[in-house]
Amino acid sequence: MMRRHFAIAPVALALLMTGCAIGPDYQRPVMELPDSYGTPAGSPELRISRDWWTQFNDPALNALEDRALNYNRDLAAAVARIEQAQAQLTSATADLLPQLNAGADATRGRNSLYSSTTGTNPVMDSYQASLAASFELDLWGKLRRNREAALASLRASEAARDTVALSVTSSVADAYFQLRTYDEQLDISRRTLKSREEALQIYAKRYHGGLISELDYRQAEAETATARVAVPRYEQAVSQAETALKVLVGANPREVFEAEVPRGEELSQIVVPPVLPDGTPSTLLLARPDLVSAEQQLVAANARIGVARAAYFPSISLTGAVGSASLALGELFTGPAALWNYGGALAMPVFNWGKTGAGVKAATAQQKEALANYELAVQNAFRDTRDALTAQQKSAEQLAAQDTQVNALQRTAHLARLRYENGYSSYLDVLDAERSLFSSELDRANARLARLNAAVSVYRALGGGYDQPGAREIPPPVLVQ
Repeated sequence: MMRRHFAIAPVALALLMTGCAIGPDYQRPVMELPDSYGTPAGSPELRISRDWWTQFNDPALNALEDRALNYNRDLAAAVARIEQAQAQLTSATADLLPQLNAGADATRGRNSLYSSTTGTNPVMDSYQASLAASFELDLWGKLRRNREAALASLRASEAARDTVALSVTSSVADAYFQLRTYDEQLDISRRTLKSREEALQIYAKRYHGGLISELDYRQAEAETATARVAVPRYEQAVSQAETALKVLVGANPREVFEAEVPRGEELSQIVVPPVLPDGTPSTLLLARPDLVSAEQQLVAANARIGVARAAYFPSISLTGAVGSASLALGELFTGPAALWNYGGALAMPVFNWGKTGAGVKAATAQQKEALANYELAVQNAFRDTRDALTAQQKSAEQLAAQDTQVNALQRTAHLARLRYENGYSSYLDVLDAERSLFSSELDRANARLARLNAAVSVYRALGGGYDQPGAREIPPPVLVQ
């Protein structure tokens, strides 16, 4: 009969362990999503790599992105938060398992002679060694819900790391393209200044020779000064853009001051990746790392409601210990020194002035907050995607129009100068044409930047790519001492 009871005991314990967990089970919120990003089309699916920046075919940009993924401090902090979440998950998992502790102690003390038996030694030694085990029965799922929350927090941290990585890589791309734009605008300013200084020398000789009026000369002088002002302005912009890029890639203070930022392709030669085809399923957007992080935070908050509700119910713990105790060290492990005990404990809240209910309300409110944050993140994701796709299309149209304008103004400036040299128009026509050309060339550089930024925005809006098979693992940052 005793053996039968012992056989039934593990089965009963297993049934207790597999009891239902208190609290709501997570279900993804239902949201009305569009079937696609645009009008369904028969275009072949375009797969975007996690190494999306390589599609610009600029080796300098690739090198900067690789350095940023290894040395950026924001990314290093995100990796550290993952390590924290991993430790918390390990702790929550350990709570589900029996706890085993060992202990030993040795004491020496002297009793009062008034309380000691006559003839006995008032100085006494005591030795004890024990091995104790404890185990909390997770009848209500409190520990399992706590582990569920810890696991979701870990996944949220991992997705947050990917979000930071996406933000860093897209910021590096934007900063690099901005730098190359300033480089081009500085080159335009220098070429314009050189051309106007050469022309000013000719006009100075003509003015002193009485061939042109002082008005024409002073106007040429003023336009030269305008170009001369633009040069240091863009030199400063280049320097500031270099500094911003150095910080993004994790440069140390010495490198911030002394290191050179590599240059790759000219701004006009950087390849712009193809536009994302219409009809791409919108469900792919839900794989964005920031949405994954927001949803996992919602999962964690949902699980914590169960942890809070479990406080209404009693907690049951099983304990046991084996060991030995003796007044002499040499007799500590003899038969008479052995001791053991086992038992159980039950603790149940009776009245705590509403503390348990307040905990449940707080957990429920936190779940509502996480739900609102998730829904907002989804809304922002679709807004970003729509805006990015529109910007990519319209920026291409603007650049094409800007190219047409520059070509026309180049011809206009050439004709205006010919007419002036042959006495058919005033110098004011030349100045107007050259001023317009200078401004248009600077604007075209900005239009090229806008088109490149729009492409980066598409990648950012899509979460950095959606080709999950073979996706690139982001390496852990290497901290520079």
